[in-house]
Amino acid sequence: MAELPDKEKLLRNFGRCANWEEKYLYIIELGQRLPPLAEEAHRPENIIQGCQSQVWIVMEPDGEGMIQLQGDSDAAIVKGLIAVVFILYHQMSPQDIVAFDVRPWFEQMALTQHLTPSRSQGLEAMIRAIRSKAAILS
Repeated sequence: MAELPDKEKLLRNFGRCANWEEKYLYIIELGQRLPPLAEEAHRPENIIQGCQSQVWIVMEPDGEGMIQLQGDSDAAIVKGLIAVVFILYHQMSPQDIVAFDVRPWFEQMALTQHLTPSRSQGLEAMIRAIRSKAAILS
């Protein structure tokens, strides 16, 4: 399985897309790169409320206190958005996640203005859930 790019490479790759159709295809490709989420992780406590699609996100600290994120969705574009969020929060501690504002990154990608209102709300719900759980873990 291909690795996810880091934040800077994500921005560069996004900038290389000629139009929004290519950007959506890139988002879908990122979602396909996510490792599969174990079937037992598709539990109600891992569902993100506020998403039109079904979204599961699992957060666990590793041995060094960094948060490991795993996720899945039943919709290809939403799964890609999960991958984008995971790239932005990669190798962060719970405190880093709480302090980090992803919105400027979305603005640099011009992401929010090209998502449907329901996808934007779902993206916000994912971010709120991750930050909320990180606050509990910190």
